[in-house]
Amino acid sequence: MSDKATLEVNGKKYDFPILRGTEKEVAIDISSLRADTEGLITLDSGYKNTGSCESAITFLDGEKGILRYRGYSIEELAEKAKFLEVAYLLIFGDLPNQEQFDRFHDDIMENAIVDDDVKKILDAFPKTAHPMGVLSSLTSALTAFNPSSVNVDSEEDMYKSIVRIIAKLPVLVAWTMRKKQGYPLEYGSKKSGYVENTIKMMFRKPNEDYEKNQVLIDALNKLLILHADHEQNCSTSTVRIVGSSHAGLFASLSAGISALWGPLHGGANQAVIEMLEAIQEDGGDTKKYMAKAKDKNDPFRLMGFGHRVYKNFDPRARIIKKAADEVLADLGIEDPILDIAKGLEEEALKDEYFVKRKLYPNVDFYSGIIYRAMGLPTDMFTVMFTMGRLPGWIAQWREMRLKKEPIGRPRQLYIGETLRAYQHINKR
Repeated sequence: MSDKATLEVNGKKYDFPILRGTEKEVAIDISSLRADTEGLITLDSGYKNTGSCESAITFLDGEKGILRYRGYSIEELAEKAKFLEVAYLLIFGDLPNQEQFDRFHDDIMENAIVDDDVKKILDAFPKTAHPMGVLSSLTSALTAFNPSSVNVDSEEDMYKSIVRIIAKLPVLVAWTMRKKQGYPLEYGSKKSGYVENTIKMMFRKPNEDYEKNQVLIDALNKLLILHADHEQNCSTSTVRIVGSSHAGLFASLSAGISALWGPLHGGANQAVIEMLEAIQEDGGDTKKYMAKAKDKNDPFRLMGFGHRVYKNFDPRARIIKKAADEVLADLGIEDPILDIAKGLEEEALKDEYFVKRKLYPNVDFYSGIIYRAMGLPTDMFTVMFTMGRLPGWIAQWREMRLKKEPIGRPRQLYIGETLRAYQHINKR
């Protein structure tokens, strides 16, 4: 393959370099296009064919169903690693040795205290407020309690800021849920692991002792790892573009949380359960809704099946399906909503229409099932997605700042009115 691509416009030719990634990906570098051609730009709505950066964090091949963090397969990490190991890997580039891990864990648990004045901000929200809106606001509010900007040229400053937000977010997540349920706000224990501590803070009731459930801890550990990063998706791109203005880490993360909130992104697992509830209210006939999903003239859409990026089976879904089965078996839950979910799954996996189009259950389908089985309110599902995605956002923000990337500033093709003269209001 040539090392350059040639663009011809009105008989004039322009050459642009071809770049190659380590996984044989190929890109045309058009960073000089506008200057070389005196104003010509590309138009790519949704940026589906546009690379916004060079990154060494996550590799994703949707056609082959491959997802790797820093070169490690998602299958191996989900099977063998702890979530904080994966967080360290994404942010700092390598898996930690025992000494590095112990320091990282201990520093996080040491910083897992939130200024008590944050409770006053939380109290201002009504119980009806969506937890994602609350979490985004609280994350942004942390800036007020940590006013000094991060010196990105100082490894110590960067490390302290990273540890601080990884430590405090589970507290905010737990408080957000407990506020909605009317439970007292509390902290966990420094003696617990990160994932166990999160579950403890969320679910411990004031009149009961906390009982550790290793199956739930393992399932949540896997879920957080599977969600930890996913290349340049909507929320990650948001974190990077906000951070490119040199906005602080907490402000950039708050913007990412807002982007993740949307039903086409992180809110998809909530949409799955809402769809299942609607099917139940209509009698629970899964075959009826499978037929509706195949009818092009029917507005019904089967949520949690297929994926915008993966054109084959979502590799994360294979992993989390097993965890979902283990959680349901361990808890012995009888729930008609979960029965409907299993019915849809069984039918889709053997239905020729779905198999031919590779519309398999995705990670959102199974994560929603696990969260419901754990006893999470539906509107908390995306909040848990936020917890998982946090290290990925941090890694992307850190990489962008260390590489001193320019401020993000997309172009547009203007299709509005041409120059018009102002008329006095009496003449309009």
